[in-house]
Amino acid sequence: MNFQQLRSVRETVRRGFNLTDVANILHTSQPGVSRQIRELEDELGVEIFVRAGKRLTGMTLPGEVLLPIVERLLLEAENLKHAGDDFAKSERGGLIVAATHSQARYALPQVVRDFRELCPDVSLHLRQGSPEQIAQMLLSGEADIGVATEALASFDQLVTLPCYRWTHSIVVPPGHPLLKQEGASITLEQLAVYPIITYESGYTGRAHIDAAFNRAGLSPDIVLTAMDADVIKTYVELGMGIGIVASIAFDPERDRHLHAIDARHLFEVNLTRLGLRRGTWLRSYAYRFIEAFVPTLTKDVVQEALKSEQLEAEYVI
Repeated sequence: MNFQQLRSVRETVRRGFNLTDVANILHTSQPGVSRQIRELEDELGVEIFVRAGKRLTGMTLPGEVLLPIVERLLLEAENLKHAGDDFAKSERGGLIVAATHSQARYALPQVVRDFRELCPDVSLHLRQGSPEQIAQMLLSGEADIGVATEALASFDQLVTLPCYRWTHSIVVPPGHPLLKQEGASITLEQLAVYPIITYESGYTGRAHIDAAFNRAGLSPDIVLTAMDADVIKTYVELGMGIGIVASIAFDPERDRHLHAIDARHLFEVNLTRLGLRRGTWLRSYAYRFIEAFVPTLTKDVVQEALKSEQLEAEYVI
């Protein structure tokens, strides 16, 4: 048994049983991948994949049982390498952080700046995506740390750490009728009168927006959705409707042509989470990034969470 055999199995599943793609990823030939898989099956005495002629079409029941073990072995091999790097190279290396647009644009800039001062020899890479895409980046090893509001907690293979709570705001152009109301007196019924511009499904607390209208028995006229609060605000300025955005996305200095109305009484409070792949080894500077983002998430707290698989809400700020 060798690691190339294990990688062949893992990548075959990840690439949808397309051995040509697997061969490209592993820098080998398709017959080479087939041979590695067959040799492992012969050694284990079971077939891992279902076959239709020479094609692989799925996993057998033994294969489904063995796959988590294969992934765990490869993860520990990666951890072993990272652990060696941690001692050999100390504060040098790379860190990949995956985040939604809202988190990358509004929550992380100061953290990134502070981290660069703390660890100038670390190459930091920011990748953006939906919460589901961020979860997949973590699971595949394409990202070390993930930051998102929704979805991360629904993946059992991830450890999620609560970071901070935030609410939504309504953004409107100057002179809008809603500005005549006191913020706390605005109702969902009043909002539903106007065309609404807000986030795409799965982004930045959109689920809580939909849930609030559903509970009230309302069907709002959502005329435009976007991943980016700046896009939402641009179309509000054009008079296409009122916007519902994360409160952190509104800056009175930058957004001088708009007004924000607090909507915390209308929509459920949101929780931003930091995600890590369960069982992963974090370099020392990764802990420094996490603590720069959420000071209560110290190295000891994060390591305990990775061990216990849970983190109490007392660490939320």
